[in-house]
Amino acid sequence: MNAHNLAMVALTSRMQHEFNYNDEQMAKRKLKRLNIDPHNVEMKWIMDFCAQSMREIIIGMGGKSNGFMMKSGFAIAVSSEVMAILAVAKDLKDMRERMGRIVVAYSKDGSPVTTEDLGVAGAMTAWMVEALNPNLLQTIEGQPVFVHAGPFANIAIGQSSIIADRIGLKLGDYVVTESGFAADIGFEKFWNLKCRMSGLKPNAAVIVATIRALKCHGGAPIPVPGKPMPAEYKGENVGWVEKGCEKPGAPYQGCEEGWDQSRGLHQCILHGYGQRDQGGAQAGRGGRCPRALSRHWEKGGDGALEFADAVVMPATRRMTSNSFMSSARRSGSALT
Repeated sequence: MNAHNLAMVALTSRMQHEFNYNDEQMAKRKLKRLNIDPHNVEMKWIMDFCAQSMREIIIGMGGKSNGFMMKSGFAIAVSSEVMAILAVAKDLKDMRERMGRIVVAYSKDGSPVTTEDLGVAGAMTAWMVEALNPNLLQTIEGQPVFVHAGPFANIAIGQSSIIADRIGLKLGDYVVTESGFAADIGFEKFWNLKCRMSGLKPNAAVIVATIRALKCHGGAPIPVPGKPMPAEYKGENVGWVEKGCEKPGAPYQGCEEGWDQSRGLHQCILHGYGQRDQGGAQAGRGGRCPRALSRHWEKGGDGALEFADAVVMPATRRMTSNSFMSSARRSGSALT
């Protein structure tokens, strides 16, 4: 937030100077006129609260000493471009270069005005130096977990950081990472953006399919947000589950494209558990997309052994057959 809002302070200050001073007075202050268009500002201020009343505001009231009066507003912290940069930056140098390319506003002739133009990209990066270090947590069973970055996938990258993935690859036998906003946004951005930026390629992709989701794909009434869950989802219906297993839909098709374009991307459906509909987990086995039942939510790690075998064994076998295992750490192979 401090890094982002520093850019906004620099922008509004520069606009105040350009409004109050002529070119000669600007030159005395060692400032170049950027001719910023107050009606074409790209960024808002950010804060880490849900404050809808501040989404659209007027700033600069109280005379010319208080800035240039104009329309502005607040967004939430994770929507900042600085957060997206934290997720995709490879190192401090890369972060500094990306920070300087942030477009804050446009001039009256349509030219972009960046943080570099405002002279604050270096200071913004300085705010972020310690943030480059991932946060180390652990699961209930003692597995290490990196929590790093949180950019929304509907407006940004929607991924855990590249830096956290790389550190994980140096420390663990397997690295599991997650994409935000499901397969239609999250996986697409993971495969087409994050993998290309990082140079990492996954050995496995997992599609999460709960009993309710499979029923929905299999013909059950579509739930409506804000309304009670339809009664059909509360009772057993193995037929709907089996039909849903036959066609996982768009997420599987997206992974199919990744499969065809990668060096041996393996896929696995993580099958959810609910009531007695678990019989549907057997539907469609033996095809190109293996399926496994997971009850990790109930039994912890012991409930995910079938799922773990379905993911790890084919990927390990493929790496071994390609003489890839010994170089996995050096080349940065990722299990996703």
